[in-house]
Amino acid sequence: MGLGAGSIALIAIVALIIFGPKKLPEFGKAAGNTLREFKNATKGLADDDDQMDDKKKDKQ
Repeated sequence: MGLGAGSIALIAIVALIIFGPKKLPEFGKAAGNTLREFKNATKGLADDDDQMDDKKKDKQ
């Protein structure tokens, strides 16, 4: 159930019609910032897990 090129093009055209060409770059920038923050947050959680594992190994 992946998105093909036709589906992506249709979604882009509908978004262009609904939001207009001036708002789409703003939405793209906001989506990029959101993904970047999510990536940084999940990386921090993974780093915390690694530190906890290291502490458990040191105690043994």
